Amino acid sequence: MLAMHSIDDNDALKTIDTLKVEDPKTIELSEVFSVEEFLQVVEVALGSLSIYLADDTLRGLALTEPQHIMHEARQLMTSDLGEPHSAARQEKLKAILELYIKTGIQVHSPGYMGRQFSGVIPMAGIVDLVNSIINQPSSFYEAAQLPSVAERIMANELNRFIGYPDDNFALVTTSGASLANLTALLTARNSRYPQFWAEGAPVTKNQERPAIAVSGDSHYSVSRAAGIMGIGEAQLVKLPIDGKGCIDLSKVGATLDAAKARGLDVFCLVATSGTTSVCAFDPIEELAEVCQKRNIWLHVDAAHGGSLLLSEQRKHKLKGIEKADSFAWDAHKMLFMPAMCTLLFYKEGNKRRLAFNQEASYVFEKEDDIYTEYDSAQGNFECTKRPLIMNLWVCWVMYGKALFEKKIDLLCELTDSAYHFLEQQPDFTALHRPEANILCFRYCPSQVTDAELSDFQLRLRNDIKAAGKFFISKVNIDGITALRVVFMNHETTLVHFSMLLDELRQTATQWREDRNVAMRTQYNIKNGANEAEQI
Repeated sequence: MLAMHSIDDNDALKTIDTLKVEDPKTIELSEVFSVEEFLQVVEVALGSLSIYLADDTLRGLALTEPQHIMHEARQLMTSDLGEPHSAARQEKLKAILELYIKTGIQVHSPGYMGRQFSGVIPMAGIVDLVNSIINQPSSFYEAAQLPSVAERIMANELNRFIGYPDDNFALVTTSGASLANLTALLTARNSRYPQFWAEGAPVTKNQERPAIAVSGDSHYSVSRAAGIMGIGEAQLVKLPIDGKGCIDLSKVGATLDAAKARGLDVFCLVATSGTTSVCAFDPIEELAEVCQKRNIWLHVDAAHGGSLLLSEQRKHKLKGIEKADSFAWDAHKMLFMPAMCTLLFYKEGNKRRLAFNQEASYVFEKEDDIYTEYDSAQGNFECTKRPLIMNLWVCWVMYGKALFEKKIDLLCELTDSAYHFLEQQPDFTALHRPEANILCFRYCPSQVTDAELSDFQLRLRNDIKAAGKFFISKVNIDGITALRVVFMNHETTLVHFSMLLDELRQTATQWREDRNVAMRTQYNIKNGANEAEQI
């Protein structure tokens, strides 16, 4: 029989009294939203960020097991009532920011050479704070008046380097180039097939199937967009690329003819200005001529390379961009803005409304007036959209084109210097002459066979990342893994790149030493066992 435990009435009263005394203070709304609270948390955040920005040591990525971060993060959690005391909240915020910073990619470190997103211009981060606090969704003029005007101003400013007709082009901002590419492809599809939006894909027996022509090295977002749109990956016409990673012009015509013979109607061709793998630039001007003759919409994914338009030395790499029907340009890459901020340009501005053909009386107006003509919601997927342009516009106001051009040129020059330095190293192989700020290469010591080369690079990259001083990426080139660096930090120098190469060598040397020790140990153990058996 189970023993039953009970408390007498006096114990019960004591328990109730204790609960009354220890009833925690609840958070007051007036306190949480007060100016005093704001100033206190900003002071904590600025302190943490100042230490972070001032740290110029080599720090790549402290890759931590998820369960460890989960444990630390859960230790910071409070009850449903929250943390009632201001001082305790500040300490907790400080601990949260410390965990956040130390577990992230260190984009402001000279050791960061791995991805295409950048350490941001601090001014842009401050504007992002303002964006978050005042919270003005910018798809409609009435909700975000200055951001709507700033978007028009920046469109005109940047068009000085693009060359579209001043009275006709348009700019729509989106949250990332993947969304911009999808939006442009929808516009191209709906332009060719006006009934597609309402009725779906044509089902007539003899109807050609809608298709998109893409580079053999296009970004995966393009094939993803094709799937979302109901075009299907089977209707992606892959254009061959040359040795530099660009669309091979000599094979474009034959490839498009073969697609037509298979019953495909190529309504859009997607070129790339700055491929993700090696940063190759497709020949836009020549492709534009092909597209014009064949009545094909030309969209350029210039997410990474579009920023070279601001460089007098390098803008020629986008020659012919003014002939593209649309193109996407990421400001959070080589314009050094916080993610995400993508600029989607249209040569014929009125076509931006073709992407999404809808009515919604609660937001859209049947007739434009001087205010609603600044609305951008009908041209982009997002209804509630952050005022993405504000970060860029404020930095442009403060620093002008000069800041961006200076940093872009510096990064490209550094990459070219790294290439020439790499060419002088007999145990390394550069895989291409860099077009901008991306360089791919392999470490090829004599002991590594061709069969081992791919796995060798991958293991090197993973061990370098785990060591925590450098962060680099990897990519497959011709089916073999290559090491890939993206120079995004102007504090990175050729000295740091040389240190990276030395670390790669030292890592491989350590592997050999460890393997030799293991082999000797195994040999000694085996010989010791044999001697014991003989005895």
